[in-house]
Amino acid sequence: MPHLFLTTLLLLCFGHSLADYPLQGRFLADGKNRHTAIGALFWPYYLSSHATIHAGFVLIITGSPYLALAEFIVHGTTDWLKCEGKISMLIDQVVHYGCKIAWAAVAIWVLP
Repeated sequence: MPHLFLTTLLLLCFGHSLADYPLQGRFLADGKNRHTAIGALFWPYYLSSHATIHAGFVLIITGSPYLALAEFIVHGTTDWLKCEGKISMLIDQVVHYGCKIAWAAVAIWVLP
């Protein structure tokens, strides 16, 4: 069982790294922030799209729509707080990776 947890955790971290960096790019990074020119117009669409990409990775890796929904909510909320200047980039990433630990634990030891 421990190796299943570690494998799931590493895959979730891999998905996070892909979704937060190369798959986000400047387009989504600027668009999800309501304090940028493009974000002032369309930030909810960009932020929800970014959170959906993350949720998609969680769904693919864990097979759980519940964990994917939790990822969508937590990731979107955390990124919104970061864009509002209420939390730092460090706290943003700590929350994201903390969730990956929680999702892996739930996927392996709680869900059927």
